Amino acid sequence: MNHDQYPDSYIRGILNTVKTIAMVGISPKDNRPSYFAFKYLLERGYRMIPVNPGQAGKEILGQKVYARLADIPEPVDMVDIFRGAEHVLPVVQEALALNPQPQVIWMQLSVRNDEAAQLAEQAGLKVVMDRCPKIEYGRLSSEISWMGINSRTLSSKRAQVLGKGVQRMGLNSATSRGGASETLEPKPNKEDKFI
Repeated sequence: MNHDQYPDSYIRGILNTVKTIAMVGISPKDNRPSYFAFKYLLERGYRMIPVNPGQAGKEILGQKVYARLADIPEPVDMVDIFRGAEHVLPVVQEALALNPQPQVIWMQLSVRNDEAAQLAEQAGLKVVMDRCPKIEYGRLSSEISWMGINSRTLSSKRAQVLGKGVQRMGLNSATSRGGASETLEPKPNKEDKFI
């Protein structure tokens, strides 16, 4: 697989299929990207399992933290790696030792390890590198546009806050709203200014 770019159908297929995600390297600090991504995916209905040896036995966002993948007492569909590229290979090797094995290895933004990716793919797993499932979910579900980002509309109206209990949105559309392939003309509102 070409890991420089992924078809939307590949990413969408993963996000529609996986239910349980183990996030390796999550931080308990609420200002860290791993915390944001974990919270976002948890609120979208995914079963999120935090993995961080320094936090083992504690909870992050109400979810018990495990020291390593092998300690998780249930099957995991996807391993989301929030560690530097030099730490990815041992995580993938540990994931491949699980029974059953996960379906997907996902490496976060700026994380790429081709050796680990090849090892996972040889074992039949799907691999994504240098991408964030939170960003991809928001983009493919059009949720990012719903929140006013890339909508081409400036408004003084406060955006609706999405919080606890947010349901998973559809990832089945062929394109995302507001993307370059759609030409949607917004209807003017007296409070909106179009650019």
